[in-house]
Amino acid sequence: MRSTAPSNAAAISIGELSSRTGVNIETIRYYERINMMPHPPRTASGRRLYGQMENRTLAFIRRARELGFTLDEIRALLALADEGGHQACVEVRDLASRHLADVRAKIADLKAMEGILADAVHRCDEGEPSDCPLIDALSNT
Repeated sequence: MRSTAPSNAAAISIGELSSRTGVNIETIRYYERINMMPHPPRTASGRRLYGQMENRTLAFIRRARELGFTLDEIRALLALADEGGHQACVEVRDLASRHLADVRAKIADLKAMEGILADAVHRCDEGEPSDCPLIDALSNT
């Protein structure tokens, strides 16, 4: 999925790449610095040039970040995408399965937090005679 030169004749600027993918220009530069994306070729004046492959790679990174994958996980996914084949697909599935387990654990934690907060707010609404129920809920371990 990665390339070292614009992959088509219609090279675009970093601003256009940012507009097309919804990724901030500074974030694009950051991804280049940490080698998530290859450093693009430049014009004689130093302007970065991107092609369709870079657009696709950046869109992939953005979507993977939206789904909560870490940068290291995305690096692994990009490497597996470059590799291709059945074994790569198996490894992608395993990585996604581990990530799904993490997401489900976070959802369970959020549901527990929701219950605690809902109870504390309800006790406040009921005017339960005590100190502040929210402070009590936060103070209990």
